[in-house]
Amino acid sequence: MRKSYTATTGGHKARKRFGQNFLIDTKIIDRIIATIAPKAEDDLLEIGPGQGAMTLPLLEKLNQLHVIEIDRDLIGLLESFDKDNLIVHQGDAMKFDLSTLPTPIRVVGNLPYNISSPILFHLLENRSLVQDMTFMLQKEVVERMVAKHGNKIYGRLSVMMQAFFEVELIFIVPPESFEPAPKVDSAIVYLKPLTQSLVGDVTVFKKVVKAAFAQRRKTLRNCLKSLLTQEQTSIDLSQRAEMLSVADFIKLTQDYEKQH
Repeated sequence: MRKSYTATTGGHKARKRFGQNFLIDTKIIDRIIATIAPKAEDDLLEIGPGQGAMTLPLLEKLNQLHVIEIDRDLIGLLESFDKDNLIVHQGDAMKFDLSTLPTPIRVVGNLPYNISSPILFHLLENRSLVQDMTFMLQKEVVERMVAKHGNKIYGRLSVMMQAFFEVELIFIVPPESFEPAPKVDSAIVYLKPLTQSLVGDVTVFKKVVKAAFAQRRKTLRNCLKSLLTQEQTSIDLSQRAEMLSVADFIKLTQDYEKQH
């Protein structure tokens, strides 16, 4: 008989304000665990464990698992599993200090759609502490993360993620794998920090990329006029931001830094 990993709800209703959609499909759970491929001695953090759908199978494979959950009701449920190798942290993943955990840490989670980008940027800033990350996100977000320049969905998220990580869309997860079922498809994404990012100052890079995509229909000459003129860079500023590769954005940032 197949073992079901789906935790009982204990009457817990998914909360809209936390963007909760609970994973209930054991085949999908098995595929995610296979993608993570946890080894017993891995240091792993699960963000938003919810009712424990991924937590329980991970606990079977790991000596120790850290989880961070914001919903106090779910904390009680997680603690009721009574697992010695489960360490529960109550709090907000966007404010969580990763340096308090054993590092480098592997990070996994079914991220709430409403806060997925801020969490990704928080982890980007702490990437030196991260070994790799496997997340479930809205499919549209993952498609933007992996999009190449010249594609209309290529944007700030694509550039920021690809400048610091290898990014790979692993597989698609349909709405019926969740309770309640979201209105959109989800996808599993794998991120591994680049051994050497060519970006010097992340803050400056973020500023240039944000300005470049602030008005997508306008040329870079218009978007970057307060930062750079054509004389100051070899990148053609008559283009729109979506035409530039990640390497072009790094070059633009270096040219901007030379002026300051």
